[in-house]
Amino acid sequence: MAVALAVAACRAGFTVYFTSLDDMVRHLTAADDIGRLARKLHTYLRPNVLVIDEVGYQPLERAQANLVFQVISKRYEKGSTLLTSNKSFGEWGQVFGDEVLDTAILDRLLHHCDVVAINGPSYRLKNRLTAIDGQANVA
Repeated sequence: MAVALAVAACRAGFTVYFTSLDDMVRHLTAADDIGRLARKLHTYLRPNVLVIDEVGYQPLERAQANLVFQVISKRYEKGSTLLTSNKSFGEWGQVFGDEVLDTAILDRLLHHCDVVAINGPSYRLKNRLTAIDGQANVA
């Protein structure tokens, strides 16, 4: 769904940048280490739409969570940010490692947002599980 929304935004003439949270944090950390954080932040601040995929798959250290906060805070009310996550908002404190930072990030994200919750079996596994079940019945 995130990819489809990103494609629709491109077709409507908006600039879009798609990244995973892990990649974004890794690039921001590397840039910070060599004194180029401001320049790298611009990568994530410039597009009309920023898609951050896989929020919550890996817990972040405090310094990494602070980098994410900088991106979210600077994009707040300036550009659209779309996130995908397998975590509920109540679990985000575990991801960012700090409830205060988690609250600050969520405050900015949820202020003008639409939340689409998708529950149920994995879309990626749906056809695969059917095929596996079919093979088991044949044997």
